[in-house]
Amino acid sequence: MEMKNNSMINEFILLGLTNSWELEIFFFMIFSLAYISIFASNSLNILMVTFDSHLHSTPMYFLLANLSFLDILFSTVTLPKMVVDFFREKKTISFWGCMAQIFVAHLLGGSEMIILIVMAVDRYVAICKPLHYTTIMNHRILVASVLLSWTAGFVHSMSQMAFMVSLPFCGPSVIDDVFCDLPLVLKLACTDTYVLEFLVAVFSGLFTLISFILLLVSYIIILVTVWYRSSSGLSKALSTLSAHITVVTLFFGSLLLIYAWPINSYSLDKFLSVFSSVITPLLNPIIYSLRNKEVKAAMNRLRYRHIFSKSNF
Repeated sequence: MEMKNNSMINEFILLGLTNSWELEIFFFMIFSLAYISIFASNSLNILMVTFDSHLHSTPMYFLLANLSFLDILFSTVTLPKMVVDFFREKKTISFWGCMAQIFVAHLLGGSEMIILIVMAVDRYVAICKPLHYTTIMNHRILVASVLLSWTAGFVHSMSQMAFMVSLPFCGPSVIDDVFCDLPLVLKLACTDTYVLEFLVAVFSGLFTLISFILLLVSYIIILVTVWYRSSSGLSKALSTLSAHITVVTLFFGSLLLIYAWPINSYSLDKFLSVFSSVITPLLNPIIYSLRNKEVKAAMNRLRYRHIFSKSNF
């Protein structure tokens, strides 16, 4: 009750992407297709890993399925409301709905960072210590890694939200973005938030930066190891990891610009918000799974099994 009394406003107003009706119809179609694509591609990835015995027993694909699950949840937190709001003249979100959106987005974002790091470790062990791969990346380690990712995401999100929900919000209530995000909502509090904004930049920015550096270091070690063992295999490893590095750089780069190096540009904030909730979840299944020969083989096996079962029926 005390936290509720500190907040005099009941809802926030989202300005969205545009005021043009024609552009809103266009964006509605684009983002609807994007969400369907994200949901379908990542769900297909999860189904293949779940039902294909070869992929199910491989640590890398177990981690990929968890990454796809996080991408589905993250997009679902932001995109459906964004799509529905294109048909609303007044785009609003309740106070607690906004708080929940921020909490879940940080929970999933923090979890995804840890999963990406574990995936990089998996590739390092597979390439640099192949004889010990099955021993190191065993089922217990994989389950512990997933639990660690969710725990780290929860702790990270709670560290941001612990002070957020108790702040007084008495107006203004306008957020110039497509969904609630911590830095923009923090600026609307009816109190001096300079210290809190600094803490957000430190906690979120440092967490993101350290994760990004760990990933880059692991990729560099992998490339150096491959080059040292066989210079001919370097080009193949580089072609594979370059796509991974690109996705990781785009994902962490957008987060660093939002939290560690905030820029006072609302148009850029909107672009980065859309980028993190649409582009990365779209690219992950393409880069990590659909371009993979083993995944393509699993798709063919599932398709053959489906056709074979129908013919028997």
